[in-house]
Amino acid sequence: MIRYRVIALVIILLLIYFFRFILASGGDLSQFYQNCLKFCTLDNCTKSGIAYKRELQWKHDPINKLLLWTCYDECGYDCMWKTTNAFHNRNWTTPQFYGKWPFIRFLGMQEPASVLFSIANFFTHYKMLQRFKREVRPDSPMYGTWRAFSYICLNAWIWSAVFHTRDFPVTELLDYTFAYSMVLASFHCMVQRMIHRRSMFVRATFSIFCVLFFINHFSYLSIGRFDYSYNMKANIVTGMSGALGWILWCLLQRKKRRYVWKCFLFIVLATLSLLLEINDFPPILWTFDAHSIWHLVTAPLTILFYSFIIEDCRTLRKEMVDTRDEEVQKLL
Repeated sequence: MIRYRVIALVIILLLIYFFRFILASGGDLSQFYQNCLKFCTLDNCTKSGIAYKRELQWKHDPINKLLLWTCYDECGYDCMWKTTNAFHNRNWTTPQFYGKWPFIRFLGMQEPASVLFSIANFFTHYKMLQRFKREVRPDSPMYGTWRAFSYICLNAWIWSAVFHTRDFPVTELLDYTFAYSMVLASFHCMVQRMIHRRSMFVRATFSIFCVLFFINHFSYLSIGRFDYSYNMKANIVTGMSGALGWILWCLLQRKKRRYVWKCFLFIVLATLSLLLEINDFPPILWTFDAHSIWHLVTAPLTILFYSFIIEDCRTLRKEMVDTRDEEVQKLL
């Protein structure tokens, strides 16, 4: 029991530590970058953003056109690398540009590793959802709740891949808000698991509350300038509440349901993986940064969590059938 409490305390401290603001040097604010960007656009770009000089035209291939790369974007990309080299020549640390590390572009994708690993998470959820539907009967308690959770996660990972491919205000909005939808969905499932024996009215009321809260969350972030502070606070409160709720449930159920160690271990490992985000570093080979590696780590953890979901649903159904049989025997 003491061991579980110690691990739970460590998780709480890590969650609090993770959500600190981490400031990095602003390469886009440097005079070198601003001057480079100014002269590049003046020398190479028309007012419509089309390159008219040969050295930039060759970069504007069909893939870049499809992903809406303009001459101004090409100038920003070139100046980013010139500024990075200038920083390194002065033995300064690698700068960030508009809150992002410099990445080598591949097939028009701004952050190719994050795109790849987001797709990996999508397919992991998809494959585990197929396994869930094969191994769990539709009349099992929590079946519909977990299916909805899976679809929410699939949608979120799609927008994660889109955002890391091309960072626009709209793709940023969809990535951030649907990422929060996963956090909220996990919290929703945790509460539903605790109250699954309550009346349909109670369970439906809570579900409607969560849906309305998300709609309000999405609407608020969609209006005006994106409120990063509010979004972070919403993720902190919801994420910590969900994690602590699952930990508490696992501690209470550990003797009755031996398989809850899977859920507990998932929460522990998922929290430890946040250390990658805390200790951010410039991308290895200008491709693999801490955030992309974090996406890589979350994919196999998904298998562990679905294993818990499947076993829990099957156990709940067995308990439901046994209870029904007992009631029938009493009537006979």
